[in-house]
Amino acid sequence: MKNTDTKIAVITGGNSGIGYATARRLKETGTEVIITGRRKDAVENAATELDITGIVADQSNLTDINRLAASVHEKYGKIDMLLINAGITKIASIETTSEEMFDEVMNVNLKGAFFTLSTFIPFLNNGASVVFLSSTSARISPPNASVYAASKAAVNAIMKIAAIELAPRKIRVNAVSPGPVSTEIMDKMGMNKDLESKMVNSIPLMRFGKPDEVASLISYLLGDEALFITGSDFLIDGGQTV
Repeated sequence: MKNTDTKIAVITGGNSGIGYATARRLKETGTEVIITGRRKDAVENAATELDITGIVADQSNLTDINRLAASVHEKYGKIDMLLINAGITKIASIETTSEEMFDEVMNVNLKGAFFTLSTFIPFLNNGASVVFLSSTSARISPPNASVYAASKAAVNAIMKIAAIELAPRKIRVNAVSPGPVSTEIMDKMGMNKDLESKMVNSIPLMRFGKPDEVASLISYLLGDEALFITGSDFLIDGGQTV
């Protein structure tokens, strides 16, 4: 079991990008951090680099979610911070979107996020904080991102209702919605110079965000300085949605 003075944080999708940056930031503040991810090598490498705990778990798989929650509870007891960060980005026009792609995105981004929260609720300390990683795509309606945008808009709805349901236990629930951020996901999208230029030109500050910048906001919301903030979606997008 944990030292009662030590905060415990679980971060899904914590082996890269924003999740990794948040794990590093929380570790530096003395928080006990557990990260998850689908790729065994990536999770183990990140956990070793950060000197934290890594558990292989697929957010789209309810068996994995249940196993993760039970494992964390058995070793650490109840937790204080939960960042539901794992997600995937797939783009296609509505006309060409396959059922397989629809299910893949929704299973990770929506179903997985929902049941991660649901499963961990009994294992959250009173006064705990939960953050969902959402996206500006839920607001700006980007072409060819209908399924991804819908998954994040649904997450925002869940966040608000969870904030109401969990308020009696002083558990705060918020969302952080980044604009384009320089992460591994960008590489997986097959970013080319034309697309990169188009995206940068859509941002008043004329650059992509950095994982550490998003991690700073997430860490603030997870911490005790944000005790009067719940049910809110925070944009961090260089002005993209203005």
